[in-house]
Amino acid sequence: MNDIIKKIEEEQLKETVPEFNVGDTVRVHAKIKEGNRERIQIFEGTVLKRQGGSNRETFTVRKNSNGVGVEKTWPLHSPSVDKIEVVREGKVRRARLFYLRDRVGKRAKVKEKVK
Repeated sequence: MNDIIKKIEEEQLKETVPEFNVGDTVRVHAKIKEGNRERIQIFEGTVLKRQGGSNRETFTVRKNSNGVGVEKTWPLHSPSVDKIEVVREGKVRRARLFYLRDRVGKRAKVKEKVK
């Protein structure tokens, strides 16, 4: 039974998934359906967490919009996520960046990784 589930999950995985980690600033191109039309909306922010594995893996992105913090969580292998672009890599020492929720302005920034 377990082999059957694994085979079904492998079919649902995307072929190409970009490498990004917690703390990176990413640009998520999400498909939005309005009536009978479909368009792509871009959501740019900092990755707060990645969790799960296989086809159940999700990631949460946070941005500030008009002074209000907005967080969205997407399944990594979802067909509604068109593509993910890494804008810049962040230097963090944690797996979850929930402390950014309490911070405003410059304090809410993540240091950029120097290559």
